[in-house]
Amino acid sequence: MAERRARVERATKETRIAVEVNLDGDGRCTLETGLPFLEHMLEQVARHGLIDLKIQATGDLHIDAHHTVEDIGITLGQAFNKAAGDKKGIRRYGHAYVPLDEALARVVVDLSGRPGLEYHVDFPRARVNDFDVDLVQEFFQGFTNHALATLHVDCLRGRNAHHIVETVFKAFGRALRMALEADARLGNVVPSTKGSL
Repeated sequence: MAERRARVERATKETRIAVEVNLDGDGRCTLETGLPFLEHMLEQVARHGLIDLKIQATGDLHIDAHHTVEDIGITLGQAFNKAAGDKKGIRRYGHAYVPLDEALARVVVDLSGRPGLEYHVDFPRARVNDFDVDLVQEFFQGFTNHALATLHVDCLRGRNAHHIVETVFKAFGRALRMALEADARLGNVVPSTKGSL
């Protein structure tokens, strides 16, 4: 399998984002976003997905974090799609259940070429410290639209908002790891009856 790395930059009037990914990494992560809680969650994706991530982001945080979080999701999705290339030889599908104390999340991904998000997560409160938990969905919507992936995110149970978000991001990393793994039985073939993804 060819080296699966990519760098993508995105600049708008609201944000400037630079993302580097190595889909075959060991979980190293360098993050400068101005959003400590989101960085903590992205570290989970890197560690549990064994994906190296480098993200630098500046945005209009004086307004709120919405644009920055969404644009990080968009740019990360673009980088994943670019790094995955033609997707020959990968499993394509991945899933993970992850618990953290009372919380349990399930994430299922299909690197299908068709963007779609099914997001079913309820939170007991609106914020974790100063992070608006509504922005978790915005991140995943941006990612799926630009990674061209189908993603199902479900919180099966949980009472602690921090635990809920963390289980979702850990499960996301593990599901991506499974979907991106080489399928030894498939060989150098695209995992689709259409011949392309």
